[in-house]
Amino acid sequence: MKFIGIVGTNATKSTNRQLLQYMQRHFQQQATVEICEIKDLPAFNETEDRTAPVAIQQLSDKIVAADGVIFATPEYDHSIPAALKSAIEWLSYTTRPLINKPVMIVGASNGSLGTSRAQAHLRQILEAPELKALVMPNIEYLLGRSLQAFDDQGDLTYPDKVQELDNAFGEFVDFVDLTNKIMPSSQFFEKSKQFSWRQVTGEE
Repeated sequence: MKFIGIVGTNATKSTNRQLLQYMQRHFQQQATVEICEIKDLPAFNETEDRTAPVAIQQLSDKIVAADGVIFATPEYDHSIPAALKSAIEWLSYTTRPLINKPVMIVGASNGSLGTSRAQAHLRQILEAPELKALVMPNIEYLLGRSLQAFDDQGDLTYPDKVQELDNAFGEFVDFVDLTNKIMPSSQFFEKSKQFSWRQVTGEE
């Protein structure tokens, strides 16, 4: 299987990036995880022709080609970072590659609660009609006290969190396998891509 891991922050140093890098190594026998950054993406700005900037199109193409997507998000003010919201808005407004795409959400934070509120908000965003991602249900991977969670080699040092991540990733692999077998018809997919709240509200 091939997954895209999206670092949900534009910060130069992030334990969410470390978490994805650990997953990339730790699960290499089960799947290939390509890590994608959002730090160089332009801020979202509506275009009249809904054309995606080159960097957004490149990210979109990788998502389309992948079997699933893993979002690793920090938590800022009980929500996801603005840079991640901007990237998702580009995908929603232009290419819509997340429609029917299996998604796993993970998060690392130095607080004891991990990124629980941000993950809940991200789940809500990804289930919006213009995104329609298939977010894996009933699974949250919350890595708290993340500044102390990795050793010098980048390995996760909390045994209980390693086991929890193993279980969650295994369930995601099964979820991806199942959902990709029962994908809705291509006709439904095209209708989903054409959906727009602007049409519903009469703004266009």
